[in-house]
Amino acid sequence: MTLVVARTRDELAAATGQPVPTAVVMTMGALHEGHAELMREARRRLPPQGRIVVTDFVNPTQFGAGEDFDRYPRTLEADLEVCRMHGVDIVFAPSVEEVYDAGALGISVHPGPRGDILEGASRPGHFAGVLTVVGKLLHLTRPDVALFGEKDYQQLVLITDMVRALDFPVIVVGVPTVREPDGLAMSSRNRFLSQDAREQAAVIPRALAAGQAAAASGPEHAAEAARGTLEAAGLDVDYVAVTGPDLLAAPRQGDGRLLIAVRLGDVRLIDNVALQIAGSS
Repeated sequence: MTLVVARTRDELAAATGQPVPTAVVMTMGALHEGHAELMREARRRLPPQGRIVVTDFVNPTQFGAGEDFDRYPRTLEADLEVCRMHGVDIVFAPSVEEVYDAGALGISVHPGPRGDILEGASRPGHFAGVLTVVGKLLHLTRPDVALFGEKDYQQLVLITDMVRALDFPVIVVGVPTVREPDGLAMSSRNRFLSQDAREQAAVIPRALAAGQAAAASGPEHAAEAARGTLEAAGLDVDYVAVTGPDLLAAPRQGDGRLLIAVRLGDVRLIDNVALQIAGSS
């Protein structure tokens, strides 16, 4: 099977002209094992004649002032090899000009109030950029199923809501976070960590585990345990939050989500984990 690399809308339309069951995996490149698992899950969800499309596009509209857009890794040739290894049929790797029409500047998808909390509070405008590009890529790739990692949990929730609210004919699938042997969530930004920062980053999964253990006493205890673990190790904590699965207020009992963001030097990492909250009602 030959991997097709499309760089324009017309090339993508030609490559996807035949209507077959399609899954899309949207990435900003710098592919790692987490992305590979999305591709494997895509293949598991397709019939034998189905097609996998991977988008490889560093989206400028989701980066704020002072963020790392310019230094975000661009590794297209290595990305294409990962895609070949995992049976991807088409890679869409457009330029910024191909994705964004200069005549439509300022038009975007508003994420609603849940786009203003957590990552949205730390990175104003981030989720408008995310939802806008995801919406555009869904229209261009026309998939039956779209797969996203749970590491970016708030993003997953908001994309799912957008698809429902705007009646996109696609099923959104969340795929569990893939982790390093020490538990650190795989991320394209991990490569920017110094050796000392990488050792410090191993505290993040331990903080999540501490929060899970403390959830038996209620959501506040889960958040305190996670924050205490991070701060005791000297990490610069951006936020620690316990919410419901929908990112709204945490329940006193039942399913919850613990979400954290930390800075290690000039690298910012996020992670999250599911909780079973069993505090007093």
